[in-house]
Amino acid sequence: MTEFKNTEHELHLFRLRLSVVGVFVFICFGLLVTRLVWLQVVRHNDYVAQAEDNRISVVPVVPNRGLILDRNGVVLARNYSAYTLEITPSKLGAPLEQVIDELSTLVDIQPKDRKRFKRLQEEAKNFASVPIRMRLTDEEVARFAAQRYRFPGVEVQARLFRQYPLGETASHLIGYIGRISQRDAKRIEEWPDEEAANYQGTEYIGKEGLEKKYEQLLHGKTGYEEVEVTAGGRAVRTLKRNPATPGHNLILSVDIELQKIIEEAFGDRRGALVAIDPSTGDILAYVSKPTYDPNLFVDGIDQQSWDELNTSINKPLLNRPLIGTYPPGSTFKPYMALAALELGKRTPNQAISDPGYYNFGGHRFRDDKVGGHGMVDMYRSIVQSCNTYYYMLATDLGIDAIHDFMKPFGFGQLTGIDLENERRGVLPSPAWKRATYRRPEQQKWYAGETVSIGIGQGYNAFTPLQLAHAMANLANNGVVMQPHLVKLIEDSMSKERKPTVRNESYRIPVKQENIETIKRAMAGVTKEGTGSRAFAGAPYVSAGKTGTAQAIGLKANEKYNASKMAEFHRDHSLYIAFAPYDQPKIALAVIVENAGFGAAAAAPIARRAIDYYLLGKRPNEADKQADAKASQPQADAHGHVSAD
Repeated sequence: MTEFKNTEHELHLFRLRLSVVGVFVFICFGLLVTRLVWLQVVRHNDYVAQAEDNRISVVPVVPNRGLILDRNGVVLARNYSAYTLEITPSKLGAPLEQVIDELSTLVDIQPKDRKRFKRLQEEAKNFASVPIRMRLTDEEVARFAAQRYRFPGVEVQARLFRQYPLGETASHLIGYIGRISQRDAKRIEEWPDEEAANYQGTEYIGKEGLEKKYEQLLHGKTGYEEVEVTAGGRAVRTLKRNPATPGHNLILSVDIELQKIIEEAFGDRRGALVAIDPSTGDILAYVSKPTYDPNLFVDGIDQQSWDELNTSINKPLLNRPLIGTYPPGSTFKPYMALAALELGKRTPNQAISDPGYYNFGGHRFRDDKVGGHGMVDMYRSIVQSCNTYYYMLATDLGIDAIHDFMKPFGFGQLTGIDLENERRGVLPSPAWKRATYRRPEQQKWYAGETVSIGIGQGYNAFTPLQLAHAMANLANNGVVMQPHLVKLIEDSMSKERKPTVRNESYRIPVKQENIETIKRAMAGVTKEGTGSRAFAGAPYVSAGKTGTAQAIGLKANEKYNASKMAEFHRDHSLYIAFAPYDQPKIALAVIVENAGFGAAAAAPIARRAIDYYLLGKRPNEADKQADAKASQPQADAHGHVSAD
């Protein structure tokens, strides 16, 4: 039986299938067109921008850091360019230690370089480059360049380095910079967006001193380059450049030659000296001894050098003028005398009889001179540094009056100097004691404690900076100028200079005749008193006051004997001064730790400082021998050694 096909039916099915396929193709084509419209029309601008971003790399241009110069234009901090060998751990094609070992065949890499690299690597992020060698020679650069293909993730970079050409001189005030650590990075992230963005590409930041305080002014404004790159990241050409703006320069008030002379005068002794121009607040010298070389910190200090500095018993990293606190000793007496005049507790001619001690509350407070000074008026109390006079005066004034009078002079107050971490010190009062101690019996103020305050002992603890500031305020007749290290800020482009301190801070309401009484007595100290030997033959008239402050307290009835005490338990030597007497140009405070009598160690250093600043005189061998002679304890006509 023959089967006939239904041609019409098959043709219908074919046409139906063809229609379905056509619709499917049309839909697919429509989707392609829609996608094309979406990419080429709707998202055109976005994808063009992304393509440009892939093609163009924005590279930050780090600005040159500003210079630091002394008042006479001597450069204290500058920049220089050099090559460094840097490793980016995330891009290495072999184990890190293996790469360093292979690099050491081309470039001299010492064990200290490896240790510094590991420490810096811990502080840096994994994708950041870390230097393994600083300051490559041209020969080393050439050797590495020839073998560069062997070391993916290793590059030679041209860097600007910070240098402190005078080394240890003035290091505590200048400070230093170092590589940005993770802690620094977190601090930068907390800054306003504009300030934080300015640190893109920056690897170094101020760590201490003026480098830290004026960081953002010294840093400058970061620029950028738009660079065309290949798909592999290789730079082809620079499309656009916005140059960086160099940081501002700092012109200091410090005379670096004066600074050098004072540091040399200290020798190997520990201590501090701050010298100020009373009329402007300019800090002329800021000495902390011993000192250190800030260049050690720029590249990352090696462990051995760090241990030597950090564990030294002499504490070279301690910024003594700023955070070291000491009893002022007898340098406190001129201010006590001025308080007595201002508050009507004494007149200049009113005298007391000094038997060599003062009995109070069943306790005997002894004078430095056995048998006493006899009849003592205000002038003699300062010139001869009579303790008994000030024991009695402190009792008459009372602790509250002492505290309130001393505060405006700057004792126990922040001076506002342009350095961070200034310590306040202690200007004691009953309120201070209640806030400081926990147990009720410790919080009570005892009248006997006021007696010791009168001679600059007890709870009194001030920084050398505060002592110098107070001396400048007295020399300037109560007109207070804020002490500062940076005198001018110079725009590195326009060279325009702006002063940091223009006007006085405030005035202390004291009578001029009372100030003159104190100044005459302080001049007497250098003419006939405890400072006369150190200032013998000076062609100018200066005013000063010696001081000797206990480093540790003595037991009841225990006598001080330096020869039987450990060095760090011996008394501190202090001296405050201003000169010339009629128109003061310099006021200073100096402390020599554990050096004994104020006239012996501190006063000769003050003499060298004033001689140079007023006369331009540098110490010669005869001067040094005179200093050595002056360092011997002074005795009076009865053979008694003065404590000041």
